[in-house]
Amino acid sequence: MPVPIRGLPSLGTALLSGRNLSLQDNSQDYPHPTPPIYADEQTMLQAVEDLRAHLGNDAVSVDQGDIESHGYSEWSTSNSTIRPIAVITPTCTEDVSFIAKLCTKYRIPMIPYGAGSSVEGNVSTPYSGLSIDLSQMNKIVDFHPEDMDVVVEAGVNWVELNREIKSSGLFLPVDPSPTAQIGGMVATNCSGTNAMRYGTMKDWVMNLTVVLADGSVIQTRRRPRKTSAGYNLNGIFTGSEGTLGIVTQITLKLAVIPTHFGVATTTFLSVKDAAGAGTAMIRQGIPLAALELMDDTQMEVINRTGGIAGKLLPEKPTLFLRFSGSERAVQESITQVRDICKGFGSNSFQIATSEKEMENLWSARKQALWAMLAVRPEGTQIWSTDVAVPISRIAEIIDYSKKQAAQLGLFSSVLGHVGDGNFHQAVMYNPDKIGEAIAVTACLNDIIDKALEMDGTVSGEHGIGLGKKACLAKELGSGTIGVMRSLKRGLDPHWILNPGKIFDF
Repeated sequence: MPVPIRGLPSLGTALLSGRNLSLQDNSQDYPHPTPPIYADEQTMLQAVEDLRAHLGNDAVSVDQGDIESHGYSEWSTSNSTIRPIAVITPTCTEDVSFIAKLCTKYRIPMIPYGAGSSVEGNVSTPYSGLSIDLSQMNKIVDFHPEDMDVVVEAGVNWVELNREIKSSGLFLPVDPSPTAQIGGMVATNCSGTNAMRYGTMKDWVMNLTVVLADGSVIQTRRRPRKTSAGYNLNGIFTGSEGTLGIVTQITLKLAVIPTHFGVATTTFLSVKDAAGAGTAMIRQGIPLAALELMDDTQMEVINRTGGIAGKLLPEKPTLFLRFSGSERAVQESITQVRDICKGFGSNSFQIATSEKEMENLWSARKQALWAMLAVRPEGTQIWSTDVAVPISRIAEIIDYSKKQAAQLGLFSSVLGHVGDGNFHQAVMYNPDKIGEAIAVTACLNDIIDKALEMDGTVSGEHGIGLGKKACLAKELGSGTIGVMRSLKRGLDPHWILNPGKIFDF
């Protein structure tokens, strides 16, 4: 018989995730008369055999290594102690539809999975169920260079996509983790270093093919760049983290690759000075392609992992700047930026002069998380989170966060997308030391409270996932969360699509 699965992760799980011990969850504000009832293990295993018969042996895995890798992530701040019963690998929308119909029949949770590079426990499985790995749905379905758009399956990697279409002079500007896949990028409404100029994933989605909880398949709209036909379903599914439907195919707008680029780094005495210089550049309207900050600790990490092409960099708070446009526009922007930086006490300004140098410099910023993982002290795990505030407050919140984290006495660093008011705080702590876990949680709560005081948000680009549900409730309030729950119940009445994420039943 199916058994009810209710409630929140235990206090021990919360401690291990370094999260939410002092924030109140408003999940009780909108009770539902019938809590979700999920299949028991025997029923789930029977469904797995049904899927094996329909999809083939290669599409179904109960290997413990696969199950562990799909249920736990070492770079995720939050993890569940429960694992999926199996990993299912569909190859087309029809496969996903069949899986959803079967899961609806048996009341089995479905957890969409792409590259697994999300950091808020977005793909964890707190109620077990099936991990739906979309990585084999990796085809570029249709490319329309004359219309500047492309149709791709959810498992396409954005780096590979840009490599495939580069000869057309077009690219997808959104640039999160190099491993990220388009479906996951849509699910979390990701951004990356280019968001300052090009916006986030929601700005590039034209149409989605979505499998709903009952297995029905919809398209959110058609292919024109603009429409006022009905609700903006793109905006509802983008950022929903797989809780409203499983995105299997995406039509994306593309941008023209700029003709000229430039990359520079400049160092400062403090993160506050660096962030202040960045804000001044934005306020003066300099058309930067990207504006990133890495603190002295993060620069030390870069040097400890080999520097940039073997070259060590100053271990000081550093701005990484990228310029794009015409050759003249790039040169004018570099001159303006150099002058602004001098006014904030910059003591070095280095310009990359070749394409290889530009690539190497920027790779240091893109690989920051992996570099942190490579040098973390033995026995520790990473707590990496983000908040965003209005750009006029970014220098203040970064300075505040840096000082608060320093009081922990732990290995920590700050890096951020200064250009759009978004930054990341990373701390290495030992989960077996309860005092450290509690201290890190308190630090998180304090930084989040400060961001909310500044009219900011608890998540600029990581999503809410498993770890930030109570934070979201604190930001938006019970009324707004209630509207979200109504949407969830309307599209997923049995609560089987990625349950336990964003908010609880």
